[in-house]
Amino acid sequence: MYDTILVATDGSDAADRAADHAGTLASTFGADLHAIHVVDTARYGKSVLSGSDDVLEALEKQGRDVLETVSERTDVAVTTKLSSGQPDTEIDAYAEEIDSDLIVIGNRGLGAGAAGQIGSVAERIVRTTDRPVITC
Repeated sequence: MYDTILVATDGSDAADRAADHAGTLASTFGADLHAIHVVDTARYGKSVLSGSDDVLEALEKQGRDVLETVSERTDVAVTTKLSSGQPDTEIDAYAEEIDSDLIVIGNRGLGAGAAGQIGSVAERIVRTTDRPVITC
């Protein structure tokens, strides 16, 4: 049913649930598992990111750590990608690049918001992608 699964992660509890679910699905179906973390450049603004390489390096290190956690949480090999830009755009572009059969994403990320509501990135992915999406 699934040959290639993409899980998007920001290190949140919901993203951890998504990684666990994606790992289980990949193991069950013998699918390739890919994980992406996007440094949200829009969230921090160009002035913050261009003012110091230290800020961007710290965000990228955090992203690599989050991706490593995904690899540690699953029983299957994970291909990881660290990207920067607008998260939903980058996630969808990578899904197309790897021709994923499924995107798995947390229903709510690190951003603040009302409990029980879907997060903005998950909402945009669900609304705009032409691929099946599971939110966790």
